[in-house]
Amino acid sequence: MPVIVKRWYQQMSLCLSSIVLAACGQVQLPSGLVYCSEGNPESFNPQLVTSGTTIDATSHQIYSRLVNYSQEKAEITPGLATSWQVSDDGLSYVFTLREHVSFHKTRHFTPARDFNADDVLFSFNRIIDPLHPYHLVSRTGYPFFQSIGFADLIGYIEKVNDYQVIFHLTRKDASFLSNLATDFAVVLSAEYGYQLLAQGTPEDIDYYAVGTGPFQLSQYVKNEYIRFKKNPVYWGPTVEIDQLVFDITPRSTARIAKLITGDCSVSALPKAGELAVLDQHKDIIIDAKPGLNVAFWAFNTQKPPLDDVRVRRALAHAIDKNNILDVVYNDTAVEATGVLPPASWAYSKNLSPNEYNPEKAKVLLHQAGVSNLSINVWAMPVARIYNPSALKTAELIQADLARIGVKLNIISYDWSVFTQKLASSNYDSVLIGWNADNSDPDNFFTPLLSCAALASNNNRSRWCNKDFEHLLTQAQSVSTQPERKAFYQSAEAIISDQVPLVTIAHAKKVVLKKSNITAMQIRPYGGISFAKTTQAIEGTE
Repeated sequence: MPVIVKRWYQQMSLCLSSIVLAACGQVQLPSGLVYCSEGNPESFNPQLVTSGTTIDATSHQIYSRLVNYSQEKAEITPGLATSWQVSDDGLSYVFTLREHVSFHKTRHFTPARDFNADDVLFSFNRIIDPLHPYHLVSRTGYPFFQSIGFADLIGYIEKVNDYQVIFHLTRKDASFLSNLATDFAVVLSAEYGYQLLAQGTPEDIDYYAVGTGPFQLSQYVKNEYIRFKKNPVYWGPTVEIDQLVFDITPRSTARIAKLITGDCSVSALPKAGELAVLDQHKDIIIDAKPGLNVAFWAFNTQKPPLDDVRVRRALAHAIDKNNILDVVYNDTAVEATGVLPPASWAYSKNLSPNEYNPEKAKVLLHQAGVSNLSINVWAMPVARIYNPSALKTAELIQADLARIGVKLNIISYDWSVFTQKLASSNYDSVLIGWNADNSDPDNFFTPLLSCAALASNNNRSRWCNKDFEHLLTQAQSVSTQPERKAFYQSAEAIISDQVPLVTIAHAKKVVLKKSNITAMQIRPYGGISFAKTTQAIEGTE
């Protein structure tokens, strides 16, 4: 474990709030809304990760973005920017910033000024400018932004005055605003950053987090809980919850048990096979919505024999997706015929996926001159929205491959080790997936399979295809949906033909909650938000 991260875990396990809790060990969780979450965050800055566990704990609780994406309106809406104008050539975006927005006041930081343009420049220049004092503070880099080529897209960011900034682009990009609305594009405090720099502890900005969001971080005890308290000067709609607690509970059965006993009011990522037990509990609601996500089996296309498309096609033909859907998802997902889910406006109904055909798989392996093949698959140890059990999925694929004479070795690590090892790309294949942050199709293709995503280690297939890359560039350079749709559907056809990955399922987004939890928005994309959630007293309307 890196020294900085180790020090963070040690320090964050001490009391962060002014209210000292006995020994910071096994303690009574504070009152308020308790959310049973599935794991520890990797940090408290979503710029540095693509992990849903970290996004849930940070993006919509602690921070705000310049713009947001409204599911109801299907459009970009104001955030810390109240309005924006785009130049005729599509190369300049002028943002007018919201005034009278306060950053969190914590035991580590008391803001001397409101949010302004300096914070925007600080937050985004950190990502794109190698000379920024915080650029190299991140040991993980900025995987989402690197995967979409953000640094190459932004020529420079200009401060016009305290409440107006201009993003100057190097090329037209129809997905630019959508990317600013993602969970990763949060705004940090420049004042806090430079204070920490002067103190010699710049890494603390990513752990002792300060933002402008509806909640502020109060305490974190690894493997136990994260405690937030309401931001008393939040710029958005009034927050009804005084305290929010993420009760870290890795096992799905334990989360459901806590929900039944009332130790949690909301619970994450239930296993599909465990939902039937909730039929006996009328005070628990299963809230399920179609999700903008995809679960997939990615091949390391740079490792023989997986660099041979015939081998990849053979493995794709060997997989019985319907069996996986029945056993793992239990009617909470639909089969993925491509990367884009049916809810996407660029979804292609005419894709020809590599259908289940074991005999064809055997023929392809023979044509490739491959016999006695043995490969490894890394399977996530935690449930994700797109796959409630990667280990069970791996076991089913293992049985399928055995029928065509291929041995599949299943490897799993603790989640933190798993994410660290993924960066080395020293695997044959990996079972993983993607949960989109908005409805723009580019949010699937570019972060997952672009050449820039390969450089950032977010491209799990280690695949870079010039024809595919050209289609993405073309789709970004036009503005109308019909034009963009044609390019993205052509890109899907290349994926289907070259098989850098096998798409498995598009899962529903399922959240369990007590019946007294209201106004909780379950979005098909992005992380969970409790900003608008209300909790009635049990027994009252």
